[in-house]
Amino acid sequence: MPSPESRAGCALCRDAQPLGFDFSYAFQPIVDVTARTVFAHEALVRGTAGEGAATVLSRITDRNRYTFDQACREKAIQIAARLQMESYLSINFYPNAIYRPEVCIRSTLQAAQRHGFPLERIIFETVEGEQVSDGRWLAEIMREYQRIGFKTAIDDFGAGFAGLNLLADFQPDIVKLDMALVRNVDQSPSRRAIVAGVVAMCAELSIDVIAEGIETAEEARCLADLGIRLMQGYLFGRPVFEGLVRESSVPWLT
Repeated sequence: MPSPESRAGCALCRDAQPLGFDFSYAFQPIVDVTARTVFAHEALVRGTAGEGAATVLSRITDRNRYTFDQACREKAIQIAARLQMESYLSINFYPNAIYRPEVCIRSTLQAAQRHGFPLERIIFETVEGEQVSDGRWLAEIMREYQRIGFKTAIDDFGAGFAGLNLLADFQPDIVKLDMALVRNVDQSPSRRAIVAGVVAMCAELSIDVIAEGIETAEEARCLADLGIRLMQGYLFGRPVFEGLVRESSVPWLT
């Protein structure tokens, strides 16, 4: 259930209080190695001159977390539309900043309409590490997002909170494998066995799997052999500040 702080956050969102600082985004491609296309771009927060995420995230407090969450959604949509992004747009969000999903989503819907970005091309991605204490509440939020027409994704799958317990109650459209499972997977029989199990389970539940943090061709080939077609990592493209990686610049897609 939402906390008293979340209820206060909902009021802050409605009142649209100024955040007090500005920020921007870099975009990293998520590729489909089977279709040889860019499937999505993940929006990664940056300073206004391209500074790292820490320079922005260090300014987030319990008091401004709610306003920041709303601003992130709107800013990501605005820049993606300006860049004429044709792929999916993946936006990270803070489940603890949401009191009533159907209310707190309104500014996002308005931003998408204002900038002409299709709702069905937006993925809302949550990070397990945010320590959401109530998996049922997270499931309720994401069901509402699916009802509206967004895709939903669980990031860092297998790294901490919920994991299999969450999937028992709610099936997102996408799970993103934790990088610890991906790193050197080609050299680790135990990692390959775990990844193969996750892929089989997700196939049974009609959930797509994204492997992130891929840095070597050997990792990519191994993951493809295990049945993963959606991949993200430096091998395919580093985050581009206020720009997009084009398919023609990714050797794996040409």
